[in-house]
Amino acid sequence: MPQFAANLTMLFNEAPFLERFNLAAKAGFKAVEFLFPYAYSAQEIKAHLDTNQLQLVLHNLPAGNWDAGERGIACHPDRIDEFRAGVFSAIEYAKVLGVGQLNCLAGKVLEGVNPVVIRTTFIENLRFAASELKKANLRLLVEPINTFDIPGFYLSRTSQAIEIMNEVNAENLYLQYDIYHAQRMEGELANTIQKHLSRIAHIQLADNPGRNEPGTGEINYRHLFTCLDRIGYKGWIGCEYKPASTTEAGLGWLTELTS
Repeated sequence: MPQFAANLTMLFNEAPFLERFNLAAKAGFKAVEFLFPYAYSAQEIKAHLDTNQLQLVLHNLPAGNWDAGERGIACHPDRIDEFRAGVFSAIEYAKVLGVGQLNCLAGKVLEGVNPVVIRTTFIENLRFAASELKKANLRLLVEPINTFDIPGFYLSRTSQAIEIMNEVNAENLYLQYDIYHAQRMEGELANTIQKHLSRIAHIQLADNPGRNEPGTGEINYRHLFTCLDRIGYKGWIGCEYKPASTTEAGLGWLTELTS
């Protein structure tokens, strides 16, 4: 069965961030992911990873002012310098934390900006990031996100991501496939994953509606997990869901849907 990583931005969030590493390990997780490490020193996070014998499998490039509602700046033509500085910052964190892949959030479309300029900016920023990450032996990921939760998000469908990845043409650029976002935008989950398996480096999950744990909604996760085994998916699956009650109370799905 697949390997699951606890998303510490979403799970165990009743505790302060640095305490969540210990809670994840106690719950049986061997790996974690989170949105951003930049509020803490890399050495501080590394100490919590090591103490709890956890592997970090993913974090994001800097994505603008998250608290103010920004959800990435990679498609913003007026933020290119900031984006590229963020790439170097993320690489420095990755070197300390031992993570092998970084995710790039495209951001929301800016009103009044030519769509061609937005697309060109995103592609050129991805080329820059992929080139710099390759020097550090890192993979770059891009993630389509549904436009119900984040209206105006630029990258929202698998086909759009694959088309852009093909144009960027970087051997270390891969797709981060979020099952929840894909279900909301397009469905066809098992077929899409199988079709693009060679391009997918990371998967994330949550059920729909509600973005809660698997088994609370309409997605047949038992079928998807069996499918991922059958087609040979070797990456991690990040548990990026909102617990319906507490994280610990909802973890029964890990055995119920994978046994």
